Amino acid sequence: MMFNTKKITLVGLMTGLITGGAILPAQAAVDSEVAFILNSLLFLIGGFLVMWMAAGFCMLEAGLVRTKNVATMCLKNISLYAIAGILYFLIGYNLMYSGVDGGFIGSLSLWSASETAAQEAVKLDGGYASASDWFFQMVFVATAASIVSGTLAERIKLFPFLAFVVVLTGFIYPIQGAWTWGAGWLSAAGFSDFAGSTIVHSVGGWAALTGAIILGARQGKYSPTGQVRPIPGSSLTLATLGTFILWLGWFGFNGASQLALGSAIDAVAVSQIFANTNMAAAGGVVAALALTKLLYKKVDLTMVLNGALAGLVSITAEPLTPTIGQAILIGAVGGALVVFTVPLLDKFKIDDVVGAIPVHLICGIWGTLAVPLTNDGASFVTQVMGVAAIGAFVAATSIVMWMLLKYTVGIRVSAEDESRGGDLAELGMEAYPEFGHGSQKI
Repeated sequence: MMFNTKKITLVGLMTGLITGGAILPAQAAVDSEVAFILNSLLFLIGGFLVMWMAAGFCMLEAGLVRTKNVATMCLKNISLYAIAGILYFLIGYNLMYSGVDGGFIGSLSLWSASETAAQEAVKLDGGYASASDWFFQMVFVATAASIVSGTLAERIKLFPFLAFVVVLTGFIYPIQGAWTWGAGWLSAAGFSDFAGSTIVHSVGGWAALTGAIILGARQGKYSPTGQVRPIPGSSLTLATLGTFILWLGWFGFNGASQLALGSAIDAVAVSQIFANTNMAAAGGVVAALALTKLLYKKVDLTMVLNGALAGLVSITAEPLTPTIGQAILIGAVGGALVVFTVPLLDKFKIDDVVGAIPVHLICGIWGTLAVPLTNDGASFVTQVMGVAAIGAFVAATSIVMWMLLKYTVGIRVSAEDESRGGDLAELGMEAYPEFGHGSQKI
């Protein structure tokens, strides 16, 4: 690919010299085709990197829950990814992008490529292959759903959770996404969220927060006197691996949100986005590392892992315009917010197993409000309006859905099943049978 691009560029240069700088129709067609290929390739590479974030969420959550719930978390993560893809095909994509036209909602219809592959390859004026765009947008909605599973782990029933995922990925996410990315009313107002600090991350955060409040805390997490009982996870090794996978996937999440790689300007922009994304995560790590040592006298690995993710979420709303120094500071504020928000949630007895609410909701809001600090084209008032509107919509619809599920099929496992663990109670198997309840001497 790169070799052919260089050849085409050289041919174009030689042709330009021979013709006195004029661009011949054949040369323009070649340049258009190269841009089409590179733009489509950016979507595809970004898409499979974001898809790999599903593995990151799975490993992070599997490491932060107890051994008796690890298989359940793995099942939830692969199931929600599949459900998100199907619902986004059936309803979500066109609800988000088709015919919004400055309004609030798109059309209720199946997604299909605008043209056949052969027609697209000849016409080229779309700028990228339709399916590459659909794939890239689809993996984003799966990310929003993944945020919810970690917060509610160890006490929510499997199928009611998946029912909520259907509504979140098929309706809630696409409708609010249409307001900005679908050229809806927030876009017309000037709201800016480059890669989704609010549109993706705080949406998952609001759904998780409302679910955690309605579902209640795990048994034994809080004493009647308000004391917090730490419940260690099964494997900090897995949690660390999951964090690194998410960090890697974020380059696709933010980088491919440039939406083009067909020019030198786009290539520079994608490079800047990669650099800022990486350094914001670094800022979040260092801030969490220093603060936990300062406040608790010992460094908390789980806080540091979430500090990295906090930095990534914080920079996602605007990863292009900051300098690297500014990106580090934006990420560092995110890391600090996690350190202070985790104990605050415990004061309110909101049990967030993996820390997703501080990372994705609080830092999603922070990152969105920070956009005007580095982007002169954004307004703080408009950013607040967008955060408030999306937050109100997602929280309200999530509350309705959680309450509906609670008072119909129920959303919480029984006390006995919670004590046994979701693996045996709902799956009849264990992630680590040699060390679990089902182990036998042979």
